[in-house]
Amino acid sequence: MRIIRAAKVLTGRAGEVIQDGEVAVDGATIISTGPRGSAGEADEILDLSGHTVLPGLIDAHVHLGFDARVDPVTRRSAESDHHLLLRMAENARKLVSAGVTTARDLGGRGFLDIVLRDAIEEGLAVGPHILAATRPITITGGHCWYMGGEADDESAIRRVARENLRAGADCLKVMASGGQMTPGAPPSWVPQYTTEQIRAVVEEAATRGKGVAAHAHAHAAIRSCVEAGVATLEHCSFFTATGHRYDAELADLVAARGTYVCPTVHGVFWRLRDVLGPKMIDDWLNGVVAMREAGVRLIAGTDGGFGSAGVDNRLDGYVAGLEVFAHAGFGNAEIIEMATVRAADACGVGDVTGTLEAGKRADLIAVHGDPLDRIADLRNLALVLVSGRAVTQTGVDTVTASVG
Repeated sequence: MRIIRAAKVLTGRAGEVIQDGEVAVDGATIISTGPRGSAGEADEILDLSGHTVLPGLIDAHVHLGFDARVDPVTRRSAESDHHLLLRMAENARKLVSAGVTTARDLGGRGFLDIVLRDAIEEGLAVGPHILAATRPITITGGHCWYMGGEADDESAIRRVARENLRAGADCLKVMASGGQMTPGAPPSWVPQYTTEQIRAVVEEAATRGKGVAAHAHAHAAIRSCVEAGVATLEHCSFFTATGHRYDAELADLVAARGTYVCPTVHGVFWRLRDVLGPKMIDDWLNGVVAMREAGVRLIAGTDGGFGSAGVDNRLDGYVAGLEVFAHAGFGNAEIIEMATVRAADACGVGDVTGTLEAGKRADLIAVHGDPLDRIADLRNLALVLVSGRAVTQTGVDTVTASVG
């Protein structure tokens, strides 16, 4: 057993802060969390004065395998699966270097996300725990069709869903509306599937105890997804042909149903604001704030790896996305909750991670400073544990070596 002590421990449970606290870890599992000395004796003790220990961060929406070098017309890549898998492994390393200990990969080709997920769990690669959605379900020629999940009617939708689940998918992804990044596909404000078709995806996922993440920009698509019972709405931007148009009544429906929303607030907010203009980006962020005020359960996810308007959304830029929430008026404690326990619950893994509780995975980070006072302190990583395995961070090798 080893003990990690810090000036402050945030357990992840609402409002619970342990001053001068400690977390006891045995192998991959948390044994106890409490005040200094509560765990008794240990083989190793790491004392991090001036630091805060908290649950590992969760990125609920990433793309480890997107390629900026795809053909501008077909959106196909010349990159081989072998090369792509290596690049995905490097992207996973970048994620964990930012303190992300669990990431939901919402769309990739060739089931490579499953290969990488399993390699990380076996210790063959370094990265966060991966929740793999595999091929997103989309119409023929629809948003991200080139990933291999095309399906146009209920029978085909169920077939693709079953194939994904049989391959080992942790969740399913459905493109309920079009998107901006696929030439020739329906635009973002156009639905791609009916409520009944989306419900078919939800039903297939439920047979394996899995949830569904739905890419939904259009108003009609958002409503269909909520009525069909998806677990999470991705983006939920209320997009129209003329821009963002927030719908308070629809947001109230999302809140009433308890559907989680991952608005994919990311660290390239400011650069996109310069490229696309302040009105479009500010309207989008104002919509996120309005959803929060309506009681919608928001979670943190960056859409990392998926560039837009020529702007690279880096996979190691997680904290920058949290800083945008702070800019929009969210409190730091709320932001941390969105990035840990609430995201874990939304992704269906709240029983194993998201809080520092006995019996859960030893997924935690230690940062210098206090992110409750300054969210940017989450950048000051001293330690990252993924299932109890120490991940070395730049400039703190001696710290990680002492617990590795």
